[in-house]
Amino acid sequence: MIEVIKEGLETSVQDWPGRLGYWNQGFPPSGPMDSWSFRLANVLVGNDPGAAGLECQYIGPTLKFQRAGMIAVTGADMQAKLDGEAIQMWQSVAVAAGQTLEMSFAKTGARAYIAVAGGIATEPWLGSRSTFHKAGVGGMEGHAIKPGQLVPVSVGEGVAGRKVRDDARPEFPSDKQWSIEVVRGPNDDWIDDAGHERFLGSDWKLSSKSDRTGFRLDGPDWSFAEKATDKAPEHGSEPSNIIDQGYPCGAINLAGQTPIILVNDGPSMGGFINPYTVPRSAFWKLGQSKPGEIYRFKAVSVEEAQALAHDLREICSEQSIST
Repeated sequence: MIEVIKEGLETSVQDWPGRLGYWNQGFPPSGPMDSWSFRLANVLVGNDPGAAGLECQYIGPTLKFQRAGMIAVTGADMQAKLDGEAIQMWQSVAVAAGQTLEMSFAKTGARAYIAVAGGIATEPWLGSRSTFHKAGVGGMEGHAIKPGQLVPVSVGEGVAGRKVRDDARPEFPSDKQWSIEVVRGPNDDWIDDAGHERFLGSDWKLSSKSDRTGFRLDGPDWSFAEKATDKAPEHGSEPSNIIDQGYPCGAINLAGQTPIILVNDGPSMGGFINPYTVPRSAFWKLGQSKPGEIYRFKAVSVEEAQALAHDLREICSEQSIST
């Protein structure tokens, strides 16, 4: 067991790839926003890359270990300390019974990940331990961890001193500007050429009105193709309205003139167009960006997005570990 002393900001149990196959029943995949950092944390401590761990958002928790084990902290730098002594990130670290891990605010990035050898052993719900806050399912009683809770951990054997190679770690931009891949569609034909050019050529600021449901962006107005205005009434009155349709995870959902990237806990369907989709291989950039930071979007093909996912899967493996 791990005792929660301080909860941090919405620290939650997640696993990867999350809760798949239940979106038609209203349950999104959830899972870690930055699966790159998450998977490597698990690999460091000898777990399967998708084993359940903790996602820490902006401010990390304080946790007391009730038995000896092995941990790794990756992702955002939340100044992790073990019994007051700083520990190395991106490295497996032995902990003794009674020791306390304390984390603070994120100096770089936005989300840190804590993996424990054996993996967190909360009860799975619909095949996943990932927390879906809005429905109150998964994780620790369906919500972020709370002071006084005991987080169960399976028995696992890790090795201290294993490190992720520098060239296998995600790089966070120092200028707070992110280049994020997008694939056109499914409703790209509702936007005219000028609208596409403006979207790909403009700065988009991440709004503070963002969470694990959707990332709201501030930027220039869109312009629309004729089919967005000359359409049957059942599609709705606004150019961005469309008859209810399924939304892909990562869809850039255009609500009026406001694009919202539908992320891990996003809705499965609705009545707005989605001119572009952020592939899952680029989600780590969303997960590590903070409100006020800038996105520039780069169009890639489906094949290129699939290649990025393949490359990331290769990186999140033993080949990225040194001792």
